[in-house]
Amino acid sequence: MNRFSHLIQPDQGQEARDIHLIAKHELVDWVGTLPERARVALQIARFAANPSEIAILPGDKPDDWAAVLGIGKRRTAWDLASVAQKLPEGTYRLSNATPGMSGLGWMLAHYRFDRFLSEADVPGERILLTTEPALISEQAQLAEATALVRDMVNMPAADLGPAELQAHVEALGKEFDAPVTITRGDDLETGYPMIHAVGQAAERSRAPRLIELEWGNPAQPRLAIIGKGVVFDSGGLNIKTGSFMRLMKKDMGGAAHAIALARLVMEARLPVRLHLLVPAVENAIAANALRPGDILRSRKGISVEIDNTDAEGRLILCDALTYAERFKPKAVIDIATLTGACVIALGAIRSGMFATEDALADALQKAGNDAMDLCWRLPLDEEYAESLKSNFADVGNVGGRPGGAITAAKFLHRFAQKYPWAHLDIAGTAWKGGGAKGATGRPVGLLLQYLLSQQASAKK
Repeated sequence: MNRFSHLIQPDQGQEARDIHLIAKHELVDWVGTLPERARVALQIARFAANPSEIAILPGDKPDDWAAVLGIGKRRTAWDLASVAQKLPEGTYRLSNATPGMSGLGWMLAHYRFDRFLSEADVPGERILLTTEPALISEQAQLAEATALVRDMVNMPAADLGPAELQAHVEALGKEFDAPVTITRGDDLETGYPMIHAVGQAAERSRAPRLIELEWGNPAQPRLAIIGKGVVFDSGGLNIKTGSFMRLMKKDMGGAAHAIALARLVMEARLPVRLHLLVPAVENAIAANALRPGDILRSRKGISVEIDNTDAEGRLILCDALTYAERFKPKAVIDIATLTGACVIALGAIRSGMFATEDALADALQKAGNDAMDLCWRLPLDEEYAESLKSNFADVGNVGGRPGGAITAAKFLHRFAQKYPWAHLDIAGTAWKGGGAKGATGRPVGLLLQYLLSQQASAKK
């Protein structure tokens, strides 16, 4: 059952309170159309129509009121989230707009991660009416997928390890009749030595593994989705400081996105041959942990000198990228909370995007714009690979602080040479800090929109 589909309902003239959406440049003219009591109320509230700013407009009777919400010049999927969070339960309609993509924000405003609370504060539901009922189902599916990502990323690492990631994928496989393959133990050490090396210090119940699901008609174009599944990142022997380690349960955000996207693909029965790959590890500390200075031989045969054990995500991804090559995919997309450098570069507004082909990059950029889930293409210039040189191995696993997101992508690029490839660094967009701390579920919207756009192009 979808948790969100009932929160937006067709507008059939039901009784509902109005919500007015007003941009700053519209404010003066709009206020001039209001009765005096409403103008005074806005003046007292110092309402300036800043994005997400809310005020209440009084009516003729004590229980007769409406809300006004400030929005930016450009509509976003999250315009209605703030007002949905603050309004009391009831039924509402937009007086001067249709919800559009903002319906997603309205739905997700109701999301709560409260399974560990003794007494959960569950606010009443707010129902939004729409004259675009055809959008409800699509947005509800996206909201459900986004909530799945949030649930997984918000889960404490003690309750979500490699085995739990495996269980999520196996449940998908059972639901959609999609074969699931698990590689671990000696087979993992032999076939995927980097995945094994990163996860070898974890206790036995949290042993590393490669989780693999295939679905769809083999005659359709093969799309590989790879999600970084570091269920907790201590940093290894290059141990993180406490403040940086605190949130490292979110380092499997790439895997969560890949799993949620796989669900959306299969639910919509998109015409692709889906290949989901999740290298799942815990970067733990023990006597057998990976050491700085160690040299490993990857699945591709490339030797890697470990300059920093806290640059572990790229190590597990490189074996998965190499494996994907075997099946001659039409495209490979990896998703990873990979670098703090990407957060420094782009903040939490845009995901970092790298791609080997302009057509793939342009399609992802456009999908992000259309879904209001933005990304920004960063370069893959060969000069950035200079900092990854090693005196003792084919390549080092880090390239220093300057351009850290780019050098990480250049490391991955070395293992993704024989197919169109895109890398999404979601370190900044997958998590929200501050008082609203928690997983965002971004960029699920971008990725789904990309797949839908590819489907539309194939039909032309």
